[in-house]
Amino acid sequence: MYQFSRAIYRELAGYIDGPQNAKCSSSGANHEQVLRACEATVERLATDRHYFAHPARTLFCDIRSYFPMGAQERVYQVVSRYMRFAQQYVAENPLAGYAEIGKPLQCRATTRKGDACQRVPLPHNGYCPSHQHLAETEDHEQLAAA
Repeated sequence: MYQFSRAIYRELAGYIDGPQNAKCSSSGANHEQVLRACEATVERLATDRHYFAHPARTLFCDIRSYFPMGAQERVYQVVSRYMRFAQQYVAENPLAGYAEIGKPLQCRATTRKGDACQRVPLPHNGYCPSHQHLAETEDHEQLAAA
């Protein structure tokens, strides 16, 4: 999964502002902050994609202060393109993100005691077979809201 965050960083590294207009005191720190933001967003997409509605917008808002105003449109285009690729990859290979990050898959539901369900979820909706009724409820709520 980190190939997406590294690709975003590599394509945008030449546009990162120096220390005069950025939050950090050195140019190297600005590069590091952009890379960390990219990695954090891709990791969250891989592990929590059902609750991460707008990953491209989130990443762009996190890193836009490190770029000059003239490069903002380019930054948004790069971020949205690579995040679209990452979302497609995660949708096609839901187990791949967890394998690389090292976190086990867990059902999105909670038990009666309030603990997280420990069963392995189905890839298409993130719920285990015991909690499939929750996915159907979400579908009905989304249709009613639309």
